[in-house]
Amino acid sequence: MGSKNIFSVILKKIIHKYYALSITEKAVPSYPKNVLIVRQHNQFGDMLATVPLFRAFKEKNPRCRITLITSPSNNYAVKKNRFVDETIDYNKKKLINPIYIWKFVKIIRKKYDITLVPATVSISFTSNFIARISNSDFIIGPNSLDGVLNDYSFLFNKPVDLDWRKFPDSHVSDFIQDIARPFGFASKNFRTEINFDGYDKREADDFISEIHKGKKELLIGLHIGAGKPQNRWALQKFAKLITKLKDNYDAKFYITGSKSDKEEIYYMKSNSDLDITYCLNKEISVLAAIIEKSDLFITNDTGVMHVAGATGTPQISIFGPTNPYNWAPVGQTKYFIRKSDLIDDVSVEDVYNLCSFLLNKKKKKND
Repeated sequence: MGSKNIFSVILKKIIHKYYALSITEKAVPSYPKNVLIVRQHNQFGDMLATVPLFRAFKEKNPRCRITLITSPSNNYAVKKNRFVDETIDYNKKKLINPIYIWKFVKIIRKKYDITLVPATVSISFTSNFIARISNSDFIIGPNSLDGVLNDYSFLFNKPVDLDWRKFPDSHVSDFIQDIARPFGFASKNFRTEINFDGYDKREADDFISEIHKGKKELLIGLHIGAGKPQNRWALQKFAKLITKLKDNYDAKFYITGSKSDKEEIYYMKSNSDLDITYCLNKEISVLAAIIEKSDLFITNDTGVMHVAGATGTPQISIFGPTNPYNWAPVGQTKYFIRKSDLIDDVSVEDVYNLCSFLLNKKKKKND
């Protein structure tokens, strides 16, 4: 056994000795007033997919107060979200700051009826432990995920087995509620939600006015990047798609992105003479407001896909290795295309034909 494994065994024994909880048969309250949800270990797309879980508690008790533990990589997903009453980042870099630690502990040591640790693709020790040291009557978390036991499930007094294999095509916004479903909390509305205010709408209007300049062309947005290389449709295909749409429709185009998409943005700027506006480094709420005012949005399978999924705008999501039945946005205006695990098996013609269907459908509705 390696030194790392020995350390893990010793750490587990120490934590078990001082923090293990016994499973309680006491019933979880049906109408909790204060709920703490620990969701610091996932990316912002996963956080957006958690919105139906927040909604489930608010549907049961509209006065329920939800406090959410986030991280610097996902907190912007729930900024201004109407279901979340309070957030605080778990930030490792700030753990050397006693003031930060005091504020963090002060929040998690408030009195909660329920503390909850959702899990989708992985189980986080940090999330488990944060939940355990909260001041809560009931601590609910994963006992196992897809048959793999959680080594620290003893930190919960209400452990729950989570298993995608039971319904492998279930949507993430449905699956994520399995952590609370045994206790009577689940929403049938799987749509995510991003709330934006007057400021966001004005910013969106200003951006769009620069594109349209008073004209009435269609407005089509595209997101060409993705955190995972296997989720990126070829940039040449995006360029060909824009050209084909431009040849057949009176439309203006914008491409969204952030610092993480700089290589893709550079390629498009350097290798295309198309009239494209770039929508870069916008706040999520502003980006959602812009997409909401668009006629069509086309995206890879990535975080911005979920932002667009929170709007009512017709949307095409291009998938490769990921199961779209699990992750594609839901709604009557939401469509996906997948051919195989290789995203580039999706052709330009595949996407263009679906674009034409949606744009012509919109035109008929407006005529």
